[in-house]
This record gives sequence, C-alpha cells and structure tokens, in this order.
Amino acid sequence: MTISKFSKLFGALLLGACSTVALQAAAQDGENATLADALKSGEVGLNLRYRVEIVDQEDYDQDGINGDATASTLRTRLNWRSGSYNGFTSFLEMDDVTSVGNDNYNSTVNGKDNYPVVADPDGTEVNQAYIRYSGENSVITAGRQRINLDGQRFVGGVGWRQNEQTYDGVRYQYGSADSLQLDYSYVYNVNRIFGEDSAGAEFEGNIQLFHASYPVAENHKVSGFVYNLDLENFVENASRTYGVDYKGNFGPINANLSYARQGDTGDNTQNYSADYYLAEVGADLGPVTAKLGYEVLGSDNDVGFKTPLATLHKFQGFADQFLSTPDDGVEDLYISGAMKIAGGKLNMAYHNFDANKGSANYGHEWNVSYGHKLTEDISALVKYASYQADDHRLDTDKFWLMVTANF
Repeated sequence: MTISKFSKLFGALLLGACSTVALQAAAQDGENATLADALKSGEVGLNLRYRVEIVDQEDYDQDGINGDATASTLRTRLNWRSGSYNGFTSFLEMDDVTSVGNDNYNSTVNGKDNYPVVADPDGTEVNQAYIRYSGENSVITAGRQRINLDGQRFVGGVGWRQNEQTYDGVRYQYGSADSLQLDYSYVYNVNRIFGEDSAGAEFEGNIQLFHASYPVAENHKVSGFVYNLDLENFVENASRTYGVDYKGNFGPINANLSYARQGDTGDNTQNYSADYYLAEVGADLGPVTAKLGYEVLGSDNDVGFKTPLATLHKFQGFADQFLSTPDDGVEDLYISGAMKIAGGKLNMAYHNFDANKGSANYGHEWNVSYGHKLTEDISALVKYASYQADDHRLDTDKFWLMVTANF
C-alpha cells in the first residue's frame, strides 16, 4: 500500500491550503471567525450497508473445490465534510467492512481458496480524503477521491462492492451541463476493491484521464475522451484509449452510440489495437422502460479490449463472468425492462454473449432485481443472476439481499 506517498501528497496539499487560508485571514479583519465557522459547520454522515451474497457454481470437477459460497458482510461508512471557506472545502471518509456470521467465501485475501470469490474482504481504510476548491465555473479536487466518468464504462468507483475503488491524485473540472464541460485527472494510485492486504490492492503509475462533452443541441450531447493508463505494476493493463460517445433523446426514444480504440502503452509488451462499439436504444412504453443494446469489446493479436478501471458489475451481467475480457473479445446482445411495482422498482434483463473473434458462444444470462425504499433513510434490494455457460466459465447463480441505512 502506498500510504506514505498518499500521506505526503495529502499533507502537502493540506499545508498549502492552510497557508492560503492563513494569508487570506491575515489580510482581512474578521476572517479567522469565518474559518472557525467553516470548521464548526461541518457535517457528519453515517452509512450502513448490510449484504448477503450467495454464489452457486455448478459442474466443478476439481477435488477440494466447493461450488457454493455465502458472504454476510456489513460496511460502515463514516464521513465528515467541512463548511466552505473562500471556496475551499475538505472531506474525510472512512470505511470498515466486516464479516457478520457466515464467511464461507473467498474474499481474495482470507485464504479460503476452495470457495467461489466474493470480493468483499474485511478491512478498515481511508476511502476518501481530499481538499476541494470551487470557483465560478471550475472545481479542483486534490487527494483521495471518487471519479466516475460518463456511465463508468471505462472509469468508475465500483460502488457495488463493499470496498469502493478510489483515486489518489488531482482532478480539474470546468463548465456546466448546458455548455462545454472539461474533465482532466492526473492519478498516480488507484485503490482497488480488494483491500490493503491484497497483492492486487493498487494500480500504480502515471494515469491521465481526459473527458470533454458538449451539448450540440437540446437533449443531444457528444463526448470525447482519452484515457492513458501508464501502469508501473500490472503492466499487462497499460493502455491508451481514445473514444467518442453520443447520447440523445427523440421524444420517448433515447439513443446511445459509442466507439473507442485501444492500444498498448508504457511497459506493456502486448502489441494490440482493439475496438469498442456500443449501440443502445431505449423507450418509455407506458409503465415500462425498455432498452435494447449491442456492445462489442474487440480483440487483436489474442488480446481483448481492457477496462481495468470500469465499474464492471454494471455491464455484461450481474453474475460477473466477464470482469476481464476474453482473448477473443466479447459481444453482448441484451434487452432489459424496468417498471414500478408496489412502491418499488423491478428490473429484468437478458444477455447473450458471443466471441468477437471466432464462432464461440460463451453463454447467456438472466438478471432480476427489485429495490424498495422502506423509509426516508432505509432501503432494501433483492437481486438474482443466472448465467448459463456454453464456451466460457461455469454455470453460475448469484443471489443478493441488501439493506442500506443513511443517518
């Protein structure tokens, strides 16, 4: 864990911010009281998220391997946000993940390798810690922070897992939703979902994330992006991705079209250049919101298009059978529908997966979820995924029950 590097960066940023505040306070009568008020007016938040995740994988043919896993975990999140002083705010957030009851699962660090993986390891971490300056039309955030770009297909926080993915670095955001928006981040460390004790705890390197969007017309937006991941470890994921994305509404019909091209960079010895395509159309059909999509993560020289920073659980099925793209790429043809029932929201989806290169049919998957807000502060979610394998991995069923409370 690069705690020392993060501590030095955050300490320097904190010192710089405090020095700036002190100079401003010395120059203006009464400003010390304003700074004190900003600290006193800070807000404390508490979030509790309890989840049971059950995994059933069939057709194991290895001795000593159990196809069933049950994870019962509680995430406790405590945070504090200061008031604003001359545009500056600060934020600190701590997360604790603890097994409660059944822990017959492979958390990736608990040594229970004879069970299927549920990547929710126990641990206590600083999830976010940053200083932010908000100007008239721009925001600068320095420290450990959450970064979610577009729909999180390429860069996200993996918020579904109990231990969130966060980014150490500096981010600059300019513009507003009804005008040109620019978003640039320099990141030197990515704190992944596997926790501090994992060999895969972090991505280290020089990571630059640039995203720009512009509303070309009312309800029509075009975005462009460049994501350069020059990783010092896990160099097989070092890549540079260029892409463009379009989102638009035509009355009750909405569309999303996206294209990206990716190649190796840095110390990655793989020589490849793969394409990404997305075509998705949605419609409001009375009480039902329907969606039809076709997504392709291509392949070149037996290397599949990579998305190591994505919130992967959102895509290609809840069963998480494509967290890394197969060497022959993957094509996902999917249809989904959502509607409100009994005060909650029901979602259903079907995916069919094929190889992008060759004729392999990987399998298909059904997803069902129902979420309901029990009170103003408490919500519940039930979710089920069933992946039927053909040429990729094993038949897998997953079930979740989750309760979230905010205070």
